[in-house]
Amino acid sequence: MTLDLLGGPAPGFDDPLGVLQACHRRIERQLSTLARLLRHLPEHHVDADARAAARAILRYFDTAAVNHHADEEKSLFPRLRAASSEVAQHLILLEQEHRALARRWGKMRPRLAAIAAGYGAHLAPAAVHALCAAYAAHIAREDGEVFPAAARLLDAPTLAAIGREMAARRNLPFDAGAAPG
Repeated sequence: MTLDLLGGPAPGFDDPLGVLQACHRRIERQLSTLARLLRHLPEHHVDADARAAARAILRYFDTAAVNHHADEEKSLFPRLRAASSEVAQHLILLEQEHRALARRWGKMRPRLAAIAAGYGAHLAPAAVHALCAAYAAHIAREDGEVFPAAARLLDAPTLAAIGREMAARRNLPFDAGAAPG
């Protein structure tokens, strides 16, 4: 376990379900920043704070969020499918949601890139709210259903294998002290 950006404990890859849940909290923080940016722009336009916020959101969703979905779809979900046909039905919906979230992000990304570059000053409120709501519902399903099922159904060697794959996806070592950024 290491410290996350806010100074609290962050799980290492030896706790892959903890890493996935911690990533959800970081997604929620980025979405909160996006909502604040939406409120900030009409009054302050593309000032330094707006550009910095847009860059942080872009950086997170272009890298860490992509890895997070890959962690689930390539490492966690296949093992859950093998462990439970009941859980497998939920995973189909979650994978569809991943694609829908990626499409929403793809539409939002150019506007954020323009803000980050200093020449765009508009986000569509409906698009921001829709992205935030879609992520909130998706995260609630994973946190409430999938991760508890994984904790019940997957044994320690399987979870360790998932953690090693997650670390490898980020080109980081697998050890108790390594936590994803």
